[in-house]
Amino acid sequence: MSDTEGKGLPLLLLHGSSTSRHVFARQYHPSLLEKARILALDLPGHGESDDARDTDRVYTLTGLVDAVEEVLANLGIRRLVVLGWSLGGHLAIEMMARSHSVEGILIAGTPPVAPGLIGMLRGFHPSFDLMLASKPHWSERDVDRFEGACFGHAATPDIRKGIVRADGRLRAVVSRSLMHGDGHNQRRVVLEAGVPVFLVNGADDPFIRQSYMAGFEDHARDRHVEVIEGAGHASFLERPEPFNAILERFLDAVAARRAMRAPRVASSF
Repeated sequence: MSDTEGKGLPLLLLHGSSTSRHVFARQYHPSLLEKARILALDLPGHGESDDARDTDRVYTLTGLVDAVEEVLANLGIRRLVVLGWSLGGHLAIEMMARSHSVEGILIAGTPPVAPGLIGMLRGFHPSFDLMLASKPHWSERDVDRFEGACFGHAATPDIRKGIVRADGRLRAVVSRSLMHGDGHNQRRVVLEAGVPVFLVNGADDPFIRQSYMAGFEDHARDRHVEVIEGAGHASFLERPEPFNAILERFLDAVAARRAMRAPRVASSF
Protein backbone atom coordinates (compact mmCIF):
# COMPACT_ATOMS: atom_id res chain seq x y z
CA MET A 1 0.00 0.00 0.00
CA SER A 2 1.16 3.56 -0.65
CA ASP A 3 0.08 6.59 1.41
CA THR A 4 1.24 10.18 0.85
CA GLU A 5 0.08 11.03 4.40
CA GLY A 6 -0.95 14.54 3.39
CA LYS A 7 -3.39 16.68 5.36
CA GLY A 8 -6.11 16.84 2.72
CA LEU A 9 -9.20 14.70 2.41
CA PRO A 10 -8.12 11.08 1.78
CA LEU A 11 -8.40 10.05 -1.87
CA LEU A 12 -8.43 6.27 -2.24
CA LEU A 13 -7.33 4.83 -5.60
CA LEU A 14 -8.81 1.44 -6.52
CA HIS A 15 -7.37 -0.38 -9.52
CA GLY A 16 -9.06 -2.77 -11.92
CA SER A 17 -9.02 -6.54 -12.16
CA SER A 18 -5.66 -8.20 -12.88
CA THR A 19 -3.61 -5.04 -12.37
CA SER A 20 -2.19 -3.26 -9.30
CA ARG A 21 -1.91 0.11 -7.63
CA HIS A 22 0.97 0.97 -9.97
CA VAL A 23 -1.50 1.87 -12.74
CA PHE A 24 -2.05 5.20 -10.95
CA ALA A 25 1.58 6.34 -11.07
CA ARG A 26 0.63 9.45 -13.09
CA GLN A 27 -1.93 10.68 -10.55
CA TYR A 28 0.75 11.70 -8.01
CA HIS A 29 0.84 15.19 -9.50
CA PRO A 30 1.88 18.15 -7.30
CA SER A 31 -1.45 19.95 -7.76
CA LEU A 32 -3.33 16.83 -6.62
CA LEU A 33 -0.96 16.19 -3.72
CA GLU A 34 -1.74 19.70 -2.45
CA LYS A 35 -5.45 18.89 -2.29
CA ALA A 36 -5.60 15.29 -1.09
CA ARG A 37 -3.94 12.58 0.92
CA ILE A 38 -3.56 9.93 -1.76
CA LEU A 39 -3.79 6.27 -0.80
CA ALA A 40 -3.52 3.32 -3.17
CA LEU A 41 -3.72 -0.33 -2.25
CA ASP A 42 -3.43 -3.67 -3.99
CA LEU A 43 -6.71 -5.57 -3.86
CA PRO A 44 -6.63 -9.15 -2.57
CA GLY A 45 -5.02 -11.42 -5.16
CA HIS A 46 -3.14 -8.51 -6.77
CA GLY A 47 0.25 -6.85 -6.49
CA GLU A 48 1.77 -7.19 -3.03
CA SER A 49 -1.46 -8.38 -1.38
CA ASP A 50 -1.94 -12.04 -0.53
CA ASP A 51 -4.18 -14.37 -2.50
CA ALA A 52 -7.43 -15.21 -0.75
CA ARG A 53 -7.82 -18.52 1.03
CA ASP A 54 -11.61 -18.39 0.83
CA THR A 55 -11.92 -17.25 -2.77
CA ASP A 56 -15.71 -17.62 -2.95
CA ARG A 57 -16.08 -15.10 -0.13
CA VAL A 58 -13.21 -12.65 -0.58
CA TYR A 59 -13.23 -12.38 -4.37
CA THR A 60 -16.87 -11.33 -4.68
CA LEU A 61 -17.76 -7.67 -5.14
CA THR A 62 -18.92 -7.39 -1.54
CA GLY A 63 -15.97 -9.41 -0.22
CA LEU A 64 -13.49 -7.09 -1.91
CA VAL A 65 -15.27 -4.06 -0.44
CA ASP A 66 -15.12 -5.71 2.99
CA ALA A 67 -11.34 -6.03 2.58
CA VAL A 68 -10.95 -2.39 1.52
CA GLU A 69 -13.10 -1.14 4.40
CA GLU A 70 -11.04 -3.19 6.86
CA VAL A 71 -7.87 -1.43 5.69
CA LEU A 72 -9.52 1.97 6.03
CA ALA A 73 -10.75 1.14 9.52
CA ASN A 74 -7.24 0.08 10.55
CA LEU A 75 -5.93 3.44 9.28
CA GLY A 76 -8.61 5.32 11.19
CA ILE A 77 -10.02 6.92 8.06
CA ARG A 78 -13.61 8.03 8.56
CA ARG A 79 -14.16 10.34 5.58
CA LEU A 80 -12.80 9.94 2.05
CA VAL A 81 -13.37 10.15 -1.67
CA VAL A 82 -12.67 7.33 -4.09
CA LEU A 83 -11.22 7.11 -7.58
CA GLY A 84 -12.07 3.68 -8.97
CA TRP A 85 -11.11 2.31 -12.35
CA SER A 86 -12.92 -0.59 -14.06
CA LEU A 87 -13.53 -3.16 -11.29
CA GLY A 88 -12.31 -0.53 -8.83
CA GLY A 89 -15.15 1.72 -10.00
CA HIS A 90 -17.71 -0.96 -9.16
CA LEU A 91 -16.14 -1.25 -5.70
CA ALA A 92 -16.34 2.54 -5.29
CA ILE A 93 -20.06 2.51 -6.08
CA GLU A 94 -20.68 -0.26 -3.56
CA MET A 95 -18.69 1.64 -0.92
CA MET A 96 -20.76 4.77 -1.55
CA ALA A 97 -23.96 2.76 -1.24
CA ARG A 98 -22.90 1.26 2.07
CA SER A 99 -21.62 4.25 3.96
CA HIS A 100 -21.95 8.02 4.37
CA SER A 101 -18.16 8.10 4.88
CA VAL A 102 -17.69 8.28 1.09
CA GLU A 103 -18.14 11.95 0.14
CA GLY A 104 -17.82 11.50 -3.60
CA ILE A 105 -16.60 9.07 -6.25
CA LEU A 106 -14.89 9.41 -9.60
CA ILE A 107 -15.21 6.25 -11.66
CA ALA A 108 -13.29 5.61 -14.86
CA GLY A 109 -14.15 2.95 -17.42
CA THR A 110 -16.98 1.72 -15.21
CA PRO A 111 -20.61 1.66 -16.38
CA PRO A 112 -22.94 1.60 -13.34
CA VAL A 113 -25.12 -1.31 -14.38
CA ALA A 114 -28.31 -2.83 -13.03
CA PRO A 115 -28.09 -6.47 -11.88
CA GLY A 116 -28.30 -9.30 -14.36
CA LEU A 117 -27.35 -10.02 -17.95
CA ILE A 118 -29.61 -7.36 -19.50
CA GLY A 119 -28.19 -4.71 -17.20
CA MET A 120 -24.63 -5.73 -18.08
CA LEU A 121 -25.31 -5.69 -21.82
CA ARG A 122 -26.75 -2.18 -21.61
CA GLY A 123 -23.50 -0.88 -20.18
CA PHE A 124 -20.87 -3.09 -21.82
CA HIS A 125 -19.96 -4.08 -25.37
CA PRO A 126 -19.76 -7.90 -25.41
CA SER A 127 -16.43 -9.02 -26.91
CA PHE A 128 -13.76 -11.67 -26.63
CA ASP A 129 -11.48 -9.22 -24.83
CA LEU A 130 -14.21 -8.50 -22.28
CA MET A 131 -14.65 -12.24 -21.74
CA LEU A 132 -10.99 -12.43 -20.69
CA ALA A 133 -12.09 -10.69 -17.51
CA SER A 134 -13.81 -13.93 -16.41
CA LYS A 135 -11.16 -16.42 -17.57
CA PRO A 136 -9.20 -17.87 -14.61
CA HIS A 137 -6.15 -19.09 -16.54
CA TRP A 138 -4.37 -16.90 -19.10
CA SER A 139 -1.91 -17.86 -21.78
CA GLU A 140 0.89 -15.48 -22.80
CA ARG A 141 -1.32 -14.45 -25.70
CA ASP A 142 -4.18 -13.67 -23.30
CA VAL A 143 -1.86 -11.45 -21.26
CA ASP A 144 -0.85 -9.60 -24.43
CA ARG A 145 -4.48 -9.11 -25.48
CA PHE A 146 -5.55 -7.88 -22.06
CA GLU A 147 -2.62 -5.48 -21.82
CA GLY A 148 -3.33 -4.07 -25.26
CA ALA A 149 -7.09 -3.77 -24.74
CA CYS A 150 -6.75 -2.02 -21.37
CA PHE A 151 -3.67 0.13 -21.82
CA GLY A 152 -2.89 0.42 -25.52
CA HIS A 153 0.74 1.47 -25.78
CA ALA A 154 0.81 3.06 -22.32
CA ALA A 155 1.59 -0.08 -20.28
CA THR A 156 4.76 -0.07 -18.21
CA PRO A 157 6.86 -3.04 -16.98
CA ASP A 158 5.25 -2.65 -13.53
CA ILE A 159 1.79 -2.89 -15.09
CA ARG A 160 2.64 -6.04 -17.04
CA LYS A 161 4.20 -7.56 -13.92
CA GLY A 162 0.92 -6.89 -12.10
CA ILE A 163 -1.11 -8.53 -14.87
CA VAL A 164 1.02 -11.69 -14.77
CA ARG A 165 1.01 -11.82 -10.96
CA ALA A 166 -2.77 -11.52 -10.47
CA ASP A 167 -4.69 -14.48 -9.05
CA GLY A 168 -6.84 -15.59 -11.98
CA ARG A 169 -9.38 -17.20 -9.65
CA LEU A 170 -10.58 -13.69 -8.79
CA ARG A 171 -11.57 -13.04 -12.40
CA ALA A 172 -13.98 -15.96 -12.45
CA VAL A 173 -15.48 -15.27 -9.02
CA VAL A 174 -15.93 -11.51 -9.32
CA SER A 175 -17.41 -11.82 -12.82
CA ARG A 176 -20.08 -14.16 -11.47
CA SER A 177 -20.62 -11.80 -8.54
CA LEU A 178 -21.24 -8.84 -10.85
CA MET A 179 -23.52 -10.88 -13.09
CA HIS A 180 -25.57 -12.07 -10.12
CA GLY A 181 -25.95 -8.51 -8.85
CA ASP A 182 -24.19 -8.97 -5.50
CA GLY A 183 -24.40 -5.85 -3.39
CA HIS A 184 -26.48 -2.85 -4.38
CA ASN A 185 -28.07 -1.98 -7.71
CA GLN A 186 -25.24 0.15 -9.05
CA ARG A 187 -27.29 2.05 -11.61
CA ARG A 188 -29.77 3.08 -8.94
CA VAL A 189 -27.03 4.00 -6.46
CA VAL A 190 -25.40 6.42 -8.91
CA LEU A 191 -28.70 7.94 -10.05
CA GLU A 192 -29.74 8.54 -6.43
CA ALA A 193 -26.36 9.64 -5.07
CA GLY A 194 -26.35 12.68 -2.83
CA VAL A 195 -22.63 13.38 -3.30
CA PRO A 196 -20.56 14.38 -6.35
CA VAL A 197 -20.18 11.58 -8.90
CA PHE A 198 -17.89 11.99 -11.92
CA LEU A 199 -17.98 9.35 -14.66
CA VAL A 200 -14.85 9.62 -16.82
CA ASN A 201 -14.25 7.53 -19.92
CA GLY A 202 -11.88 7.38 -22.84
CA ALA A 203 -13.59 8.10 -26.16
CA ASP A 204 -12.05 4.90 -27.56
CA ASP A 205 -12.82 2.61 -24.62
CA PRO A 206 -13.50 -0.80 -26.23
CA PHE A 207 -15.58 -2.13 -23.35
CA ILE A 208 -18.22 0.46 -22.47
CA ARG A 209 -21.20 1.93 -24.33
CA GLN A 210 -20.75 5.70 -24.46
CA SER A 211 -24.46 6.25 -25.15
CA TYR A 212 -25.30 4.44 -21.91
CA MET A 213 -22.83 6.52 -19.92
CA ALA A 214 -24.18 9.79 -21.36
CA GLY A 215 -27.52 9.11 -19.70
CA PHE A 216 -26.05 9.72 -16.24
CA GLU A 217 -25.27 13.40 -16.85
CA ASP A 218 -27.13 15.66 -14.40
CA HIS A 219 -25.25 18.76 -13.26
CA ALA A 220 -28.07 19.75 -10.93
CA ARG A 221 -27.31 16.61 -8.91
CA ASP A 222 -23.52 17.09 -9.21
CA ARG A 223 -23.26 14.15 -11.60
CA HIS A 224 -20.87 14.71 -14.47
CA VAL A 225 -19.98 12.59 -17.50
CA GLU A 226 -16.60 13.37 -19.04
CA VAL A 227 -15.15 11.88 -22.23
CA ILE A 228 -11.41 12.11 -22.89
CA GLU A 229 -10.47 12.09 -26.56
CA GLY A 230 -7.54 9.97 -27.68
CA ALA A 231 -7.86 7.57 -24.74
CA GLY A 232 -9.18 4.06 -24.30
CA HIS A 233 -10.01 2.10 -21.16
CA ALA A 234 -7.21 3.56 -19.00
CA SER A 235 -7.71 7.26 -19.70
CA PHE A 236 -5.90 8.24 -16.48
CA LEU A 237 -2.73 6.58 -17.79
CA GLU A 238 -3.02 7.32 -21.51
CA ARG A 239 -4.03 10.99 -21.15
CA PRO A 240 -3.03 11.97 -17.59
CA GLU A 241 -3.13 15.76 -18.15
CA PRO A 242 -6.84 16.07 -19.01
CA PHE A 243 -7.72 13.28 -16.60
CA ASN A 244 -5.93 14.92 -13.68
CA ALA A 245 -7.61 18.24 -14.49
CA ILE A 246 -10.99 16.50 -14.19
CA LEU A 247 -9.85 14.84 -10.97
CA GLU A 248 -8.98 18.28 -9.58
CA ARG A 249 -12.42 19.57 -10.49
CA PHE A 250 -13.93 16.57 -8.73
CA LEU A 251 -11.94 17.30 -5.57
CA ASP A 252 -13.02 20.96 -5.75
CA ALA A 253 -16.68 19.89 -6.08
CA VAL A 254 -16.34 17.72 -2.98
CA ALA A 255 -14.63 20.55 -1.09
CA ALA A 256 -17.44 22.94 -2.02
CA ARG A 257 -20.02 20.45 -0.80
CA ARG A 258 -18.08 19.98 2.44
CA ALA A 259 -17.89 23.76 2.96
CA MET A 260 -21.67 23.95 2.84
CA ARG A 261 -21.85 21.42 5.68
CA ALA A 262 -18.78 22.62 7.59
CA PRO A 263 -20.32 22.59 11.11
CA ARG A 264 -21.31 18.93 10.72
CA VAL A 265 -17.98 17.66 9.43
CA ALA A 266 -15.53 20.00 11.13
CA SER A 267 -13.82 17.11 12.96
CA SER A 268 -13.78 14.70 10.05
CA PHE A 269 -11.07 12.58 8.43
